[in-house]
Amino acid sequence: MDTAEATALIADMGTRARTAARIMAAAPTAQKAAALRGAADQLRDRAVAILAANATDMARATAAGLSPALLDRLRLDDARLDAIADALHAVALLPDPVGQLIDTRTPDNGIVLSRVRVPLGVIGIVYESRPNVTIDAGALCIMSGNAVILRGGSEATASNAALHAALTAGLLGADLPADAVQHVDQPDRAAVGALLAANGLIDVLIPRGGKALVARVQADARVPVLAHLDGNNHIYVHAAADPAMAQAIVVNAKLRRTGVCGAMETLLIDSAYPEPAALVTALLDAGCTLRGDDRTQALDPRIAPATADDWTTEYLDAIAAVAIVDGPDAATAHIAAHGSGHTDAIITADDAVAERFLATVDSAIVLHNASTQFADGGEFGLGAEIGIATGRLHARGPVALEGLTTYKWVGHGTGQVRA
Repeated sequence: MDTAEATALIADMGTRARTAARIMAAAPTAQKAAALRGAADQLRDRAVAILAANATDMARATAAGLSPALLDRLRLDDARLDAIADALHAVALLPDPVGQLIDTRTPDNGIVLSRVRVPLGVIGIVYESRPNVTIDAGALCIMSGNAVILRGGSEATASNAALHAALTAGLLGADLPADAVQHVDQPDRAAVGALLAANGLIDVLIPRGGKALVARVQADARVPVLAHLDGNNHIYVHAAADPAMAQAIVVNAKLRRTGVCGAMETLLIDSAYPEPAALVTALLDAGCTLRGDDRTQALDPRIAPATADDWTTEYLDAIAAVAIVDGPDAATAHIAAHGSGHTDAIITADDAVAERFLATVDSAIVLHNASTQFADGGEFGLGAEIGIATGRLHARGPVALEGLTTYKWVGHGTGQVRA
């Protein structure tokens, strides 16, 4: 596909999405919820075909040499498909943000002014590896009254197409336009370029993937971008941390699922923590490769020396960087210098130290005595998420229904004219 063909394709999809967006903005909550429940039923009815499509993608990705972590992101099975269907039902039960009254005021002119939530319009989402994003993103855009154009990674082409078909069936079953959720089935990079340049057709772009993808979108986009950046996440084990708790949280945060953006990538251990060797041994014995500073290497001969790049790397694998730091200020300084603003946690029994850490660390999600693997919209009670936004404008943290809306001012007057 050349540039002209890609531009024409996205222009057609964008025009149809714009028409669908007007219908979705006015769709009642019950109708949108019915579409999601219908899509969940379709997922279960089509499970055999969806898993067969995923097996095709997995075989191709394995042959191409994708890492175990990326293969884990790509893989679907019965349990994961059930969880995706359950997420559709969960989103269908969430409060509809469209039309919600944010606040109201009556200035001296007597006009009653209200701020009311409205959909963003047409959203473009570019993502990699994880086919569940097709459903999560589609569901959230439907419930928030938006239209969306999805462009998943080439490694998940068959899976994304099969999942998109279930969403389409759910929309049509609820008498909503199929064009509300469209899927770019062209693997050519030219299609991504056309999406980035679709100013006037697409209102917001959301990239969900690695640094290279996000950097390209931010550099080349001609429409606003809501960025989901990499998760170079830290856990700081303070001197007052409970050793059993610290070990359980650290192992879970790193190894529960290494390929998710909420995985811990750097472990910071206070120099006054009483059991540092037990902490790193637990990770090493569980199969995690560690790269550390000089003081950390002295704890276990299996720890390799860390390079400067290790402090800024999102491994998405059973690898972690480890440093020993001299107190909370050194920990927060390390995070400020090397973190990505995604998710960072402290483990401590000292509430005053915890509160200072939570106030000082400028990340989208900060946690006390909990695994960073909880950085997930479903775990936050949001039903699903588009991604974890790490910027400071519009939305931050797990972006779900409210994050896919903006607001407009509505005024009720009694004949006022301005002097």
